[in-house]
Amino acid sequence: MAVQKNKTLGEFIIENQSEFQYSSGELSRLINSIRLAAKVVNHEVNKAGLVDIIGQAGEVNVQGEDQQKLDVFANETFINTMTNREIVCGIASEEEEDFITIQGRNGQNENKYVVLIDPLDGSSNIDVNVSVGTIFSIYRRVTPAGTPVSLEDFLQAGNRQVAAGYIIYGTSTMIVYSTGHGVNGFTLNPALGTYYLSHPNLSFPENGQIYSVNEGNYVHFPQGIKDYIKYCQKEEENRPYTSRYIGSLVSDVHRNMIKGGIYIYPNTAKDPQGKLRLLYECNPMAFLIEQAGGKASDGYRRILDIQPTELHQRTPFIGGSASMVEKAESFMGLYPETTPQ
Repeated sequence: MAVQKNKTLGEFIIENQSEFQYSSGELSRLINSIRLAAKVVNHEVNKAGLVDIIGQAGEVNVQGEDQQKLDVFANETFINTMTNREIVCGIASEEEEDFITIQGRNGQNENKYVVLIDPLDGSSNIDVNVSVGTIFSIYRRVTPAGTPVSLEDFLQAGNRQVAAGYIIYGTSTMIVYSTGHGVNGFTLNPALGTYYLSHPNLSFPENGQIYSVNEGNYVHFPQGIKDYIKYCQKEEENRPYTSRYIGSLVSDVHRNMIKGGIYIYPNTAKDPQGKLRLLYECNPMAFLIEQAGGKASDGYRRILDIQPTELHQRTPFIGGSASMVEKAESFMGLYPETTPQ
């Protein structure tokens, strides 16, 4: 599909509404609510160094991690914005222990979509002025309209997502999203408050030269990952690869999507199930990675085929250029699936 640059996000949604298998108006309202919340969060992120909003809020989120003040602000902003639209019947956030039910107009529970969100991924980078992001995942509810949303609506495999995306708050602010027909990126013009199509048809190069992993935890990695890292560092053919790790899932995957590369966050002895959350981080990013021609795996199976059993489930994650992920999987496949010691 030929895509013309400089279209606004609103124009792009309208022109491509036939690609969304459900009501086009519903998608527009969903993306618009996310777009609006992203502008508000972007404004706060950009002035974080000027006011007392950075730093920890003195609370701990359900994952046991200290919450940055901007985490709390972003969480409230996205929840409030989506609650006020007659489109979402439930929201699950990485920052909330349980899902939030939205009864909608007259308390009829007629809304059709659930949204799962990581409001501010990589927020530990805020106070050092490094890019952070928001990740969102959208599903159709599976319980009947007219009944309250249930846990079942959120515990769907990633291959049932109807849309997913991320917002990256970096040198410029971008929304990157997909409804299952490729990936497109829109950059915010802060003077006008409008997102313009800047990165049409984003796709991973088949091969890349970048590997992104926290090598400080190398000693605790599964043997297959250790072997793959050694492979990346070996002086042979087009290697060694370049190591680039920001510590923000959104930023690392975004860079690798454009330049070609692989992102790895394996399980360790300390985090035997992995650290990243399946529903809020891995599923939406895996959806985007696959839509951009890449692959996403836990080392042994496709991320999007994992059936979730709990809201805050974690998983190992390997995602990026297809041939690089396949090579990493080949190293993992030499060892039985066990917990690292």
